[in-house]
Amino acid sequence: MSNNISRKVIKVAKGFDTQDGAGVSLQRVIGGPIKKLDPFLMLDAFKSDNPDDYIEGFPDHPHRGQQTLTYMIEGAMEHQDNKGNKGLLLPGMVQVMNAGRGIIHSEIPQQRDGMMFGFQFWLNLSSVDKMSEPWYKDIASSDIEEVIIAGEKKVRVIAGHYEGIEGVVKNLRVKPIFLDVKLEPNTKFSVDIPDFDHNSFVYVFEGDGTFGANQINVEDRHIGVLENVDNNSLGLDEPIPNKLDAISGDKGVRFLFLSAKPLREPVVQYGPFVMNTQQEIQKAFLDYQLGRF
Repeated sequence: MSNNISRKVIKVAKGFDTQDGAGVSLQRVIGGPIKKLDPFLMLDAFKSDNPDDYIEGFPDHPHRGQQTLTYMIEGAMEHQDNKGNKGLLLPGMVQVMNAGRGIIHSEIPQQRDGMMFGFQFWLNLSSVDKMSEPWYKDIASSDIEEVIIAGEKKVRVIAGHYEGIEGVVKNLRVKPIFLDVKLEPNTKFSVDIPDFDHNSFVYVFEGDGTFGANQINVEDRHIGVLENVDNNSLGLDEPIPNKLDAISGDKGVRFLFLSAKPLREPVVQYGPFVMNTQQEIQKAFLDYQLGRF
């Protein structure tokens, strides 16, 4: 039985500062203090107006066994891959890549100065999809529908459903809900979560707010992970929560909300290769070395 009540926040964490690619400074959130959040493998946040922190970008590197989603807030980043794809990621745009059986790509800033700000997520693929054909897609900012209530809130619906709107990103295999939510000060927000099995979280990147039935404060550059069927304090007779409630702080808040059903499969990862067994990882290295990507 479900009821019109919010899930609780069970963990709040700040990502750790690190570098990746050719020295790009970033904050690793999932894959950092949050080790696992099936099917989310990684969340990196990058934000800097210092060109030394990003200018060299991410030169050619391989992937196998996952899908990536990049969401740009500010700046310009060019993608190229060995399948002939090329695209320029601009503010408000989304880029989705299916690594599948193997792809080699680069992500290089197309600016010499100014702010570079965005997020990259890695989403796992099930065992039946890990060797699928690679593909790539850019999504223009203008194609992302928004729910706007004047003076209160703006919600960009990137994937999944919110208030009768379906997000434009429909080809991610784990079918997440992905919202970019901006609330004016002291504004309430609620979103349905379709299944208590879903792993769900918020990542705040402006201001702060309180989240969940236990009204936990989550500040800028912090993740708040929600309870689910595997990790909760519900009593036997308590109703199952089916949504998230939030309220912004005195300065407002902007956050990402993501939720997806876990795959519940073994995960063996070595860098950009994400498979189900160690033998499959070894095969990925061999295929890459032999030019089979």
